[in-house]
Amino acid sequence: MSSPADLPLPPVVLRGEVVTPTEVLTDGAVVLAEGRIVWVGPAAQVPARWADEVPGDPTPGTTLLPGLVDLHDHGGGGSSFPDATTREEALVAATEHLRHGTTSLVASLVTAPRDVLLARAALLADLVESGDLVGIHAEGPFLSADRCGAQNPADMLAGDPALVADLAAAARGHLVTMTVAPEVPGVADGGDGRDDALAALVRSGAVPSVGHTDAAAEQVDAAVQRARALLGGGRRAAAAGGGPGRGRSARPTATHLFNGMRPLHHRDPGPIAACLAAAARGDLVVELIADGTHLADGTVRAVFDLVGPGSIALITDAMAAAGMADGDYRLGPMAVRVGDGVARIVEPDGTAGAIAGGTAHLLDVVRTVVGAGIGLVAAVRAAATTPAEVLGRPDLGALAVGRRADVVVTDGDLGCVAVYRAGRLVRG
Repeated sequence: MSSPADLPLPPVVLRGEVVTPTEVLTDGAVVLAEGRIVWVGPAAQVPARWADEVPGDPTPGTTLLPGLVDLHDHGGGGSSFPDATTREEALVAATEHLRHGTTSLVASLVTAPRDVLLARAALLADLVESGDLVGIHAEGPFLSADRCGAQNPADMLAGDPALVADLAAAARGHLVTMTVAPEVPGVADGGDGRDDALAALVRSGAVPSVGHTDAAAEQVDAAVQRARALLGGGRRAAAAGGGPGRGRSARPTATHLFNGMRPLHHRDPGPIAACLAAAARGDLVVELIADGTHLADGTVRAVFDLVGPGSIALITDAMAAAGMADGDYRLGPMAVRVGDGVARIVEPDGTAGAIAGGTAHLLDVVRTVVGAGIGLVAAVRAAATTPAEVLGRPDLGALAVGRRADVVVTDGDLGCVAVYRAGRLVRG
């Protein structure tokens, strides 16, 4: 007997303001058929074979966005990917974000002992293979203890290519990115016959990401250029029939720019200036947690002005409290307390410490960015199209013919009304 998921999907025509990769169609339509987008354009021009399916005038303010793509997410709905020990626990977090418009989610781990990392990667790989996630991100363990943020410095290690290989094997080809600090020995000091973590990541099909770093600008520059060279080789290997994950972005990324990094100083530019310059050159994609808590609106506007949405990936860095009430939660080994929607580490004396991830959904981030003065087309590119490019997924991230039928229907305040993934209504 066929399940509902096996049955063919009838065509669906959605109507409203349509956010395409280049413009907003004031009265547009998107046609979904057999899990793909088959037509996008003005509602008055929908081809005759679907004309009977065109809805009447939509509620004013109805807006159609592509399904959002979050490259950095630790959990939600009360469940944490770094702490999940069952598929059901991890699925709670994935479903929380799906129902709020994130149709492609990368599950993020935090620094932890080797056996924990391998076990979590194997568990999350099951959800990638079932289609509930699109990949796994490891935030550590090759990070700077001086910039540990909400992570446990006691578990941080020197760069270890063998551990990278073991983690990628446990993830079964679904490790899509790893955050590393370039100044940590063994991370970016390879070449001339010496191996390092950057090379091991690219061999495994993952994209290196600079973050939780106290590096000098020169160290970041060198690491970005080494990663670029290695990733270029990975793409050529893909064309020749390389292994799983090959052919993802030819650009490395920067993990939540500004957060977990040495601050910018005019006589000591550090990682922030180096990452901004690399992104402006087109050599790097910078993540931004533009949720109104991690970054000021003026900072977000400046980055969009400097590097443009094609080099920005909006992320949530969400943890278990996303979509939940204030209270006490976990992020790996760290106790976290959420007050007024802001998550902070609980210090040994009970006081609030560093910000410990986000509590927003990615659609909330888009709303905050638009409220800060960024155009909707640019905000959506940074929340969907550019992240899909990092993943090497040209089938995701835009309302364009041939892409997977992932659509978020919002109201005039960019509140979530309905969500389609691969043409199936998952909220509405």
